[in-house]
Amino acid sequence: MDTSRQQNWIPAALFVGFVYALVGRLFALPTDHAHFWRLAAWLVSGLAFATHITYEHIRLGHRPGVLALHAAIAVALGAFGLAVAGALHSFWATSSIRPLWLLALVAWPAFTAVPAFLVAFIAGAILTRVVR
Repeated sequence: MDTSRQQNWIPAALFVGFVYALVGRLFALPTDHAHFWRLAAWLVSGLAFATHITYEHIRLGHRPGVLALHAAIAVALGAFGLAVAGALHSFWATSSIRPLWLLALVAWPAFTAVPAFLVAFIAGAILTRVVR
């Protein structure tokens, strides 16, 4: 695999991570029909996750382990972005950042990246068997 193809995962992970954070913030804004917007956010995030896995497998030709690592990094970036947004919102509302927000900067990416890695690894393994 050439160097340009090896590095193509970085902008993809950054983009998808940005999409996760953006969806998490924007879909939380409407106060009416909150359940609907929460489900819509899950759907859009799930589509972004599936698209990222498919891109990594088909377009970049990555194996399940590498594909899962890249997908987990994107999820962690999105969770980190949401934690930063929450900390900033808390700061603007109260003029201080509670210590739990500092913990969230580490915990949210870790708690979301691990399951994302496992799901992406399984999806990548299935894609490897199905798409040849």
